[in-house]
Amino acid sequence: MATPSPSYTITLRVQIPASQRASSTVVTAVAEAGAAVTAVDIAHSATDHLVVDVTCDTVDAQHGDQVRDALDALPDVHVLKVSDSTFLMHLGGKIEVRTKVPLKTRRDLSRAYTPGVARVCLAIAERPEDARRLTIKRNTVAVVTDGTAVLGLGDIGPAAALPVMEGKAALFKEFAGVDAWPVCLDTKDTEEIISIVKALAPVYGGVNLEDISAPRCFEIETRLRDELDIPVFHDDQHGTAIVVLAALINALKVVGKELSDVRIVVSGVGAAGSAIIRLLEAQGARHIIGFGRNGALHRGETSDDPHRQWIAEHTNEEGFSGSLVEGMAGADVFIGVSAADILTGDDVATMNDDAIVFALANPTPEVDPVEAGRTAAVVATGRSDYPNQINNVLAFPGLFRGLLDSGATEITDELLRQAAVAIAEVVGDDERNPAFIIPGVFDPRVADDVAEAVRTAVSRHPDIASVPVSEDEEVGA
Repeated sequence: MATPSPSYTITLRVQIPASQRASSTVVTAVAEAGAAVTAVDIAHSATDHLVVDVTCDTVDAQHGDQVRDALDALPDVHVLKVSDSTFLMHLGGKIEVRTKVPLKTRRDLSRAYTPGVARVCLAIAERPEDARRLTIKRNTVAVVTDGTAVLGLGDIGPAAALPVMEGKAALFKEFAGVDAWPVCLDTKDTEEIISIVKALAPVYGGVNLEDISAPRCFEIETRLRDELDIPVFHDDQHGTAIVVLAALINALKVVGKELSDVRIVVSGVGAAGSAIIRLLEAQGARHIIGFGRNGALHRGETSDDPHRQWIAEHTNEEGFSGSLVEGMAGADVFIGVSAADILTGDDVATMNDDAIVFALANPTPEVDPVEAGRTAAVVATGRSDYPNQINNVLAFPGLFRGLLDSGATEITDELLRQAAVAIAEVVGDDERNPAFIIPGVFDPRVADDVAEAVRTAVSRHPDIASVPVSEDEEVGA
């Protein structure tokens, strides 16, 4: 059986006889059903019975039903209610709006709203650039989706995507103090999405595109970057690429190899795969082969997708044209952003000594991490229950913190590369080992270091930034 997860924590409210033995029997039954008991609390006590809340981690929803059935099968035990902790967390949403200024008196109101606010409106009308310091714009990001490629769930629509976008906004705030807001659009039309985001742009200091299916996501990002004066970032592409590069920098140090020398196999040439390949080349990788469903991309083939065409023309110098399994032989690095269970441990065993495997398909990786680890020196996944989790939360909060602080108007490959290097350098020489090539998501140094790297990168290229205005500059003069 798979390992119980906090994603499937349930609390069972159970009525039992008033005895110590009955409580022990219930806990034992939950454990024997394969759940991990985390808490037992008495909710109500009477002379002849107890009502007990048993909280436990389960494997999935079906497993939760099995645990309930196991308790119901006990004599004199009655399951009164089952609560799902994940659903409880989402009741009413996960984010809210709060005021930053006092609104307790008429004097407060006359400044925050009419008539005083009119003076601020006129000041911005005269100097539009002052919107960055006199409104929420300087610290606010739009998290934009159309719900067509949500997690591993596919096209589930904008309403169903909202919990994910709320979570994204919460991470922005928690890790970098950035105010982000979900913008879930009920349209799949590329031109309409671009038009809506452009119309909303005056409110925001940046745009984070999220869970928009390929290849539309490429055009949407490219067009918005060209037509807006605020940074636009597709996290599924560039956030993944940043963290992959950071992890690979440290993994190569662990095995004593150079990026320019290693042979890299990338499975998946969609949004994430294409961005990973571009950023690896920006860092100095020279021997990359990208694999789609039909095998290796190579020179001479043509594609209607300009990103696949770019990969075909700028990678695979040896002209390899075989399958992914064939391409694994003699490779030093495997990076998977594709599909579950497409490789075996035997396939990994054909790689060079001290191989590096990043199997990032979620929730089920391209190859079982345990099987890969039998021969690979370093293994990473996108999951939190294995070492070396490749998680985009290491990148996007600090990245946008730095972009907003510096008044950046665009995002360059060099800026993304510097962000990756900053993440890698959080792991010190005395910490780095095969099971620790990337910092944990709760490491407080990460967002600060990434933000500083971005601010430095922007300062070196003032052409990609507006002129930031100091908060303490005289206001209203």
